[in-house]
Amino acid sequence: MVFSSDSIVKEYAIPLPIQTTNDNIGFLLAAQDEAIRNGIKRPKGYKVSWHLNPEIEKHHFGRNHPMKPWRLTLAKGVIMSYGMNYAMDSYNSRQATREELADFHSSDYLDFLQSVLPREPVPFPDLPHNLGGEDCPIFEGIFDYCSMYAGASIDAARKLINNESDIAVNWSGGLHHAKKAEASGFCYMNDIVLAILQLLRHHPRVLYIDIDVHHGDGVEEAFMSTDRVLTVSFHKYDREVFFPGTGPLESTGPEIETNPGAHHAINVPLNDGIDDESYTWLFKTIIQSCVDRFQPSAIVLQCGADSLAGDRLGPFNLQVQGHGACVAFCKSLRLPLLLVGGGGYTPRNVARAWANETSIAIGCDATLDPTLPLHTPYRSHFRQTTLFPTLEELHCDSRANKNTPKRLQEIVSHITDQLRFVTHAPSVQMREIPPDLGGLREEVEDEIRDDREAGDEVFRKEKEEAIGTAMEL
Repeated sequence: MVFSSDSIVKEYAIPLPIQTTNDNIGFLLAAQDEAIRNGIKRPKGYKVSWHLNPEIEKHHFGRNHPMKPWRLTLAKGVIMSYGMNYAMDSYNSRQATREELADFHSSDYLDFLQSVLPREPVPFPDLPHNLGGEDCPIFEGIFDYCSMYAGASIDAARKLINNESDIAVNWSGGLHHAKKAEASGFCYMNDIVLAILQLLRHHPRVLYIDIDVHHGDGVEEAFMSTDRVLTVSFHKYDREVFFPGTGPLESTGPEIETNPGAHHAINVPLNDGIDDESYTWLFKTIIQSCVDRFQPSAIVLQCGADSLAGDRLGPFNLQVQGHGACVAFCKSLRLPLLLVGGGGYTPRNVARAWANETSIAIGCDATLDPTLPLHTPYRSHFRQTTLFPTLEELHCDSRANKNTPKRLQEIVSHITDQLRFVTHAPSVQMREIPPDLGGLREEVEDEIRDDREAGDEVFRKEKEEAIGTAMEL
């Protein structure tokens, strides 16, 4: 190995390995064995779809930026190492079209994002639309990055609309801070808003739930004037020092009572150190009340993993189990469910959480071995070889739970009072799904499936082996 004389360039004595065809085959065989060993099968009675695009993972916000799209690589590696993909319909998502993005975002903003050139970030935004600063830098391929994760959420929503899926998953989505014509908090396009707009073409009422450590301000603002979306955000709140400084308990939507969106924004402001027991009790109590009163016909759950203990930016004491309990509760409501990602700035913890929540979605969490499979890519990066590390193993700062039972009860009482003003009758007339949302007709889907089976020998063999398929007697 020849080492560079330039000290700026870091050389490695052992080059990074290049995966061969045999390596890939070995991984697939190991994943199949792992799926069988863990009892991973396609769920009975409902369908789960997984929407992803590996090209998203290749983008880079900058060396010192907390947002690392590479966390999606880790999460995908864990999910596929267990063989969970055999229990889902997996889709390589496409980029959203400009017309689809314009359902929410302004033309000027889209034009700027599409034409701006990469540049070094500066401490404070110096470009239009809150761009160019350290939070929302301009990096290579920014428009493609945004349109890919937005496209995945839009396609996931359409699978729910067409009854092709009951639970749709897009871990690359969940960018909840983006506004109509402004980037904010590492978010450039609001895929959640775009997905909900799709759902509203079919579903009369959508419940949006946000368990990111930061307030879901972009989604709340987008649906401020409608009673067809109820937004519920559980987040750390400190107006002076914690981004975005919005979402106090008293913020319930427009102050004008005649506005249909009045009382349809529910905020659950929390203090540092909340643990699994307190969080799950609060979550189940509030969400059950919201469902009983609002009667949604679909749910979107933003699963931001920065609410986990040990996150680079979050001050909570939630563990993977407590975070996943929220997903399990929403699944138990038996409504069409869209799961999206969000924040999360310690990649190994993000991967653990989203892999666990994928197992909950497909119903194999009870039989899943918590020890990461030996063939998991980048296994050494996880430090602990379990899906469920303890707080001590995470070496987090010890934070006292500053959320007293009395305070939590006050939050519940306030929200219960607020829900008295919420009605489940939408204020607009419902219409049939427009033709462009009808999706591919069933016969076309059948033709595509037949062509794939005929031309893809690997796919045909997998189907014959029935990995992940519950066999009938």
